[in-house]
Amino acid sequence: MREQNSNRGIHKTLLGIFAFIFLVMLAFVNKINTQHILSPQELMDNGAVLLETPRKFSGLELTDHQGRPFTSKNLQGKWTLFFFGFTSCPDICPTTMSTAANLYESLSSEDQKLLQFTMISLDPERDTTEKLAQYVPYFNKNFIGVTGNEYVLMSLGVQLNIPYSKVSLGESDYTIDHSGNVVIVNPYGHYHGFFRPPLDPERMKISLESIMSTFEKQK
Repeated sequence: MREQNSNRGIHKTLLGIFAFIFLVMLAFVNKINTQHILSPQELMDNGAVLLETPRKFSGLELTDHQGRPFTSKNLQGKWTLFFFGFTSCPDICPTTMSTAANLYESLSSEDQKLLQFTMISLDPERDTTEKLAQYVPYFNKNFIGVTGNEYVLMSLGVQLNIPYSKVSLGESDYTIDHSGNVVIVNPYGHYHGFFRPPLDPERMKISLESIMSTFEKQK
């Protein structure tokens, strides 16, 4: 009898241990799978700055690298990252495009479908649709290059806080000084915030996932 009671006690103890281990593992898996929402300060530390109230902007009348119109309609239902640059840029532009490619590849297939990365050329004189078609997809075949009228570009630069200026290099040559910010546009097509340099793909990924998750919960 004592032996039976002892065996039952051992059996209950083992069941308790296994149940405890199972609960610990379940909590661990749940923690891994639960999206961590970053605080505004954590986002700032990662280089992401969000507007208190997303702003509407107008005048998005551009042409993409395949010769198709790119307007505000193209922003509906997706997150968009805008980078203002130009194909002749020797440093910040190819670096930012490479960073964006690393960011995009690190995202889940579901998040990739919800995101479009678009380079807006600040050099419409030289950046034809053909040139953009060679340059932009080189970094990722899903990336979009757009160009347009210089006055449209100036208006967008002001509305999205992207300062830039044309700088003469002598004779007929020139370069363009411009901001390195990457603009965040939400699925309503509103100016949501921006990533500021230096850009890090891992930090951008964590921040972007948090921003997207928060936005879905607020809808």
